Amino acid sequence: MIKNVCVYCGSRMGNHPDFEELAHELGERIAKNDMGLIYGAGSIGLMGVVARAARDAGAPVVGIIPEHLDAVEITQDGLTELHITKNMHERKKMMFDRSDAFVVLPGGLGTLDETLEIMTWAQLSLHKKPIILLNHRGYWSPLMELIDHVVDGGFAAEENAALLKVVATAEEAIDLLNASYTPEEPAKSELI
Repeated sequence: MIKNVCVYCGSRMGNHPDFEELAHELGERIAKNDMGLIYGAGSIGLMGVVARAARDAGAPVVGIIPEHLDAVEITQDGLTELHITKNMHERKKMMFDRSDAFVVLPGGLGTLDETLEIMTWAQLSLHKKPIILLNHRGYWSPLMELIDHVVDGGFAAEENAALLKVVATAEEAIDLLNASYTPEEPAKSELI
């Protein structure tokens, strides 16, 4: 059963107003399905939208931010928990440790970095947690093509492309989370 969902997304809104609507809907659906949100603690961009929507709908919301970003991204108020880490590596490890699954909304280089890293950890058998890519408006299609290109080029196994479950809507993402079973696995985060 998925209890806590880590959402990776942009600290900006992006160029399409419906990205904001998507983030809001995902946050509400997380709450309505009795899940908690783990995220980057910012109040700006899509990350702020998803956090406020989840919080306002009653979900526990845990924000994790490195100290050097705390002032820049303006930490969201009203969080259930706030953790300030020394650096990005500690932040990503804590987000991983606290989460049962990952959902990726549109975002920038930081979102891309987090997504590829969590995929790499799965490829290395460090976890079996679901990774769901919300490919709204085809935003992540170039990433999916790149992953296929890496596989076609012989630099990754075909099953690595399947590490991402791709959906187009927040409803589909939540449906996949509800259908997911994350078996108890030994804590391997000390290897990460």
